[in-house]
Amino acid sequence: MTKKHLKRLNAPHHWCLGKMSGIYAPRPSAGPHKIRECLPLVVVLRDRLKYALTNKECQQICMERCIKVDGKVRTDHNFPSGFMDVLEIDKCSDRFRLLYDTKGRFVLHRISREEAQYKLCRVTKKFLTGKKVPVIVTHDGRTIRYPDPKVKVTDSVKVDISTGKMSDIIKFELGSLVMLTGGRNAGRVGTLMHVEKHEGSFAIVTVKDSKGNTFATRLHNVFVIGSASQPLVTLPKGRGIKKTILQERAEAEARGDL
Repeated sequence: MTKKHLKRLNAPHHWCLGKMSGIYAPRPSAGPHKIRECLPLVVVLRDRLKYALTNKECQQICMERCIKVDGKVRTDHNFPSGFMDVLEIDKCSDRFRLLYDTKGRFVLHRISREEAQYKLCRVTKKFLTGKKVPVIVTHDGRTIRYPDPKVKVTDSVKVDISTGKMSDIIKFELGSLVMLTGGRNAGRVGTLMHVEKHEGSFAIVTVKDSKGNTFATRLHNVFVIGSASQPLVTLPKGRGIKKTILQERAEAEARGDL
């Protein structure tokens, strides 16, 4: 039997739902992103943007065909949007890209009309079909036939949203600019310094951010977003630099928040 419900206590913590404000949470539909790595449209509209007060209102907004994800109208209010997806609300000229902040929570990062024309996708698989057609599969479930032969798994490709075609390759190599999408350091941005391969175990990647802090993570948590220090997408506030709690406190004191 398929599960149809999700208790609020079991919902992913990065949705930031109140523990006491109900029993159930919206269960994301089956879609391009995993249930623990997505943000359903109802959470975006009700809890983040505050465009609706209730689940029913989110349903009505979606059924009026107001919400586009990656250029396609989505009428399912539980549709799972995920990392790098472009959300468009034409009625109020809003365009957002879903990225992570340095605490691993989804951020709705406002972008320009030009930047909303494309997205970056991480290549997760590459194979030949039964009829010898070369294919790559990306992190958001896209299948791109006849890709550029230079593309390898772990590279990122720039995809034109209107056509679904690949327009550029960002190679996974030392010196690339990467964002981490999982683990303790999710949301941090830095330069790829070193890749350590372990046979029969996980490859470990060392990353150095622009402040000189180094940290390590597993290879499958790394998403290439640019070459050298030039990201192909604009970054949210803080630009992926994680601060210690002492630095956060000092800044809050300087602002007069404490």
